[in-house]
Amino acid sequence: MATKAKSEAKPADSRGKIVDALMTLAGERRFEDISIREICREAGVTLADFRDSFSSKGAVLAHLSRRIDRAVLAQGVEELGDEGARERMFDILMRRLEEMAPYREGLRETNAWLRRDPSAALAMNLVVLGSMRFMLEAADIDLEGGAAGAIKLQGLALAWARIVGVWLDDEDPGLSKTMAELDRELTRGERAVARVDRLNEIAAPFRALAHAAFDARRRMRERPHRAGSEREAGGIGDDEAPPV
Repeated sequence: MATKAKSEAKPADSRGKIVDALMTLAGERRFEDISIREICREAGVTLADFRDSFSSKGAVLAHLSRRIDRAVLAQGVEELGDEGARERMFDILMRRLEEMAPYREGLRETNAWLRRDPSAALAMNLVVLGSMRFMLEAADIDLEGGAAGAIKLQGLALAWARIVGVWLDDEDPGLSKTMAELDRELTRGERAVARVDRLNEIAAPFRALAHAAFDARRRMRERPHRAGSEREAGGIGDDEAPPV
């Protein structure tokens, strides 16, 4: 039983070591020059351990993002309840930067690598979208579904990328430049959200008309099929049934 528990715990232990090793190595040289074998040596794990835990270096970064998500969410948000939505979001994103601080040097190179590799940046964007969705939840900000919600979420992800870019180069212990950038991005985001909401309101009647037209075309396509089925059944449809 003890052996089984130990073996089940090993992948989780390996994941943490691998994340830390990758961030250490990324702080020393270009991300694309780091091999999985080197990560394993730095982490003190085997290639088999790495394969059990991750499929690639990008997957390691995704796990780091989820680890940071969890650290932020585990802090609780009760004390933010009396603040406005903007202030709550500000505090949540500052918490996230605090959790990222131990990995700052590695993240600086990772950020540069993503600028060099568009396909990797596209994949990482999906990870950031997931993180930002939970940051909004932590700030108690509702995100509606549909295109409007997707646009707002993507806007927040792009804003976060700009905030992180400033944070990586902010040498002030008080992070004055970072907080100023965060404040600007939240202001810009509020204006963008207002525009999206306005466009959504304007487009609502047109969406209703489009749905109605689609339903009408569908009924017209189905009508000949129903008529043919009725003729095959004997030529009498439900509407033509004689009174009993």
